[in-house]
Amino acid sequence: MAAPQAFIFDMDGVIVDSNPLHRVVWTEFNARYSIMTTDAMFDRMYGKRTDAVIRDFFGDDLPEAEVLALGAAKEALYREMMRPQLEACLVPGVRAFLEGHKAMPIAVATNAEPENLNFVLDEANLGQYIRFKTNGYEVALPKPAPDIYLKAAAGLGVDPKACVVFEDSHSGVAAALAAGMRVVGITTTHDELPGVSLAIPNFTDPALEAWLTALS
Repeated sequence: MAAPQAFIFDMDGVIVDSNPLHRVVWTEFNARYSIMTTDAMFDRMYGKRTDAVIRDFFGDDLPEAEVLALGAAKEALYREMMRPQLEACLVPGVRAFLEGHKAMPIAVATNAEPENLNFVLDEANLGQYIRFKTNGYEVALPKPAPDIYLKAAAGLGVDPKACVVFEDSHSGVAAALAAGMRVVGITTTHDELPGVSLAIPNFTDPALEAWLTALS
């Protein structure tokens, strides 16, 4: 396999271990509308755009404006609750990994709301490492379609086959594989991520640098 020429990161579960808080926020937010949030609902939300989750939880017959308003309110609550704990919620080793590979073209490609993406990169001072960023609202089809990863590769000017993606969700892994990219699975959300080239708990795992060295 050729040496990687670019890294593309998902955000939730890869840069920031946010899914535990997202579960708390969804539970609180849904309760305002007398919706009881189940484990099955949590399982369905991972890797999805907020508008898709709103339609799942509240009904797919909602007008678009109401879907967007509900989604914006939920994500505003998430940012409010995440702000005081953001640094502690960064996936272990991610800041050091980004610093150590800052010469590599790096993008973030996430299905998350653009406000959440900017919030994490700005508040955690990680934007300095990112050359290109995109979100699921900027492509025709969000993950698990490959569109967002192909957009990220184009934004970096790198062949998709030369990109390594860091993902934590099944839909994200499927999207990256469909784009022809190699995938490192971060097991913050799922213990098993079929199709990945390497699975690690976080960026402190020495297996990651060993794998990258072997590729180069």
